[in-house]
Amino acid sequence: MKLQQLKYVREVARRGLSISAAAQALHASQPGVSNQIQLLEDELGLLIFERHGKRLSAITPLGESVIAMAERVLQEVDNLREQAADSRHEKKGTLSIGTTHTQARYALPKAIKAFSEQYPDVHLNMVQGTPPEVAEMAATGKVDLAIATEGLSKFDNLAILPCYEWNRTVIAQPGHPLLNEKKLTLEAISKYPILTYVMGFTGRAQQDQSFIEQGLKPNVIFTATDADVIKTYVELGLGIGIIANMAFDPIKDAPLQAMDASGLFKPSTTHMGIRKGSYLRGYSYAFIEFFAPHLQRSTIQNAIAL
Repeated sequence: MKLQQLKYVREVARRGLSISAAAQALHASQPGVSNQIQLLEDELGLLIFERHGKRLSAITPLGESVIAMAERVLQEVDNLREQAADSRHEKKGTLSIGTTHTQARYALPKAIKAFSEQYPDVHLNMVQGTPPEVAEMAATGKVDLAIATEGLSKFDNLAILPCYEWNRTVIAQPGHPLLNEKKLTLEAISKYPILTYVMGFTGRAQQDQSFIEQGLKPNVIFTATDADVIKTYVELGLGIGIIANMAFDPIKDAPLQAMDASGLFKPSTTHMGIRKGSYLRGYSYAFIEFFAPHLQRSTIQNAIAL
């Protein structure tokens, strides 16, 4: 039995039983992947995959157990490598972070700057994606940390830790009638065309729920994943915007004007997802401390322990 065979089996399962997709992801040949899986099945004396002609059609019940054990073995091998690297080069290596545009643009810069100054020999690899995408990256070990407001809870093998709470700001062009309201209300906001985040991003579901609870239907005419895009089209006069409060800077975003909407919506929480059972390098804990100081090493270790 070879570790490479376990990697092939795991990747085929992850790729929806597509040998070609697994081979491409692993930079291997399709016949080579098929052959190694067959050799592993022969050695174990069982079928991992059911077949329909030359195609894989399902994972057998025993195959499910084999794949689960392969996941654990490969994760422990990765942990062993990381622990050895930590002992050799405590402040040298790579830290991979999966996150959304909003977090990368507005929440992470301060922590990354402080981290880079203290750990200049650690290469930071930031991968942006949707919340489900970055959660999947962390769950499968493609990134060390996932940072997002939604999506992380869909993966049982992720430890989810709260980082910080945030709320919302309403933005508008100068002279917009909403700016004349003595007290900002959801009813007043719902009278105007709204530009905001797409569903599944940056607390959108929770935002909508606040309108629903008051029997209001907001007139959302434009959605985007990026606050900068929303601000651009608010400035063009399409309507008012509802964005994360951290995404507005009164100087950089002038001439747009902002109204604090924190009292109208329940706060949202940005979380960090870490694969359970993983070994975190010492500098990973340092980065987490820069970003979310309340998350102590012992708290993190307890959360990711299997």
